[in-house]
Amino acid sequence: MTWLLRAFTCATVFAAPLEGYLLQAHGQLAKLPPALLAVTWVAVRVRQRRAPEPHPVHAVLAMFAIVLLASSALHAGGAFTMQYLVRWLPFLLVTVILVDVAAREVPIRAVLAATVAGAVVAAVGALYSLLAAGETRATGPLEDPNDLAYVLVAAIPLLVALRRTGRVTLALAATTLVAGAAATFSRGGALALTAAVAWLLARRALPLKAVAGAAVALTVLGVSGVLFAGPELDRALREKTHIAGTNVDTRELRSQAAARVVADNPGLGVGPGGFREAYPAASHNAEIDEQSPVAHNMYLEVAAELGLTGFALFAALLVLTAVTSERVRRTTTDPLPVVAVQASLIAVVVASAFLSQQYYLPLWSLVAVVAAADLRLRRTSNVACAPRDQ
Repeated sequence: MTWLLRAFTCATVFAAPLEGYLLQAHGQLAKLPPALLAVTWVAVRVRQRRAPEPHPVHAVLAMFAIVLLASSALHAGGAFTMQYLVRWLPFLLVTVILVDVAAREVPIRAVLAATVAGAVVAAVGALYSLLAAGETRATGPLEDPNDLAYVLVAAIPLLVALRRTGRVTLALAATTLVAGAAATFSRGGALALTAAVAWLLARRALPLKAVAGAAVALTVLGVSGVLFAGPELDRALREKTHIAGTNVDTRELRSQAAARVVADNPGLGVGPGGFREAYPAASHNAEIDEQSPVAHNMYLEVAAELGLTGFALFAALLVLTAVTSERVRRTTTDPLPVVAVQASLIAVVVASAFLSQQYYLPLWSLVAVVAAADLRLRRTSNVACAPRDQ
């Protein structure tokens, strides 16, 4: 059944950026790949009578789950509590499963390749929505252009880990991903990509000529877009410029409201999804036409809903992943894939300062990949250090 684990693992990360398309086909279809992965994983481990190999990330996830359940129980009567609890728990479970299977049966490179492949398909959908479907900002498989930019930008650095795929394939994938992200006109996505590229350049994982080549390719695409879809692009730019100032103001309002919620509920917060319910009072009805928004800041939203305890554990998960990735980079014989994952994690961390991204897979899959790489390295080191029979 190993091949099933590999297939469902890759299907899970591949399908994540295409959630909107799957939901259009059927309301439950997006849940099918992770559900099949979970069932297969349990069956395989029961058959093998083998528990997951422990890693510090498991302890952090377990404590975070306890806080999540406690906050949910305290605010069980909330309008969105159960709905958002059900959104949280699958990500925690899938992270545990991905750590285990990527440490044993599924090559990490296969997980990264499936992640990139799903993002490339999403980028094609993004470009189609802008150039053919008449959208003013690319949406494609995700309703919010900013969420789509987050998914695409997080995948771009992972191309460095797939350098053996072939230059032409990588160039096409990179061009498609960057063009798709650009078509969202997301400023947060652009900032996240800049930070990721800067990290790759600083670690000498990305040649300057590759950046120059990408810039030339995007320039050609931009000129082609102006020539063949000039009015549509002009309309998109004017609309984005018009709403940019409003976005800044509303995000400031929501950040201030989230900070008030944290100050008033520092222990266990207002429960999963509770920010949406608490927002009108916390913002003093600052947005009459939007009474249940997200915070547009992952960190403030987690702190508001799960309290400072939940936020501390969530932050600890990110810090642990960063520290572990650096240890793996320094120890492994092939550090380039780890640097690529680090750059992707940086993109996620930066973009999440402008978006509520705790409910999207890139964050969790990167945590899992780093932990799995650490477990693989430990196993190799133990074998190398084991005494040999004379």
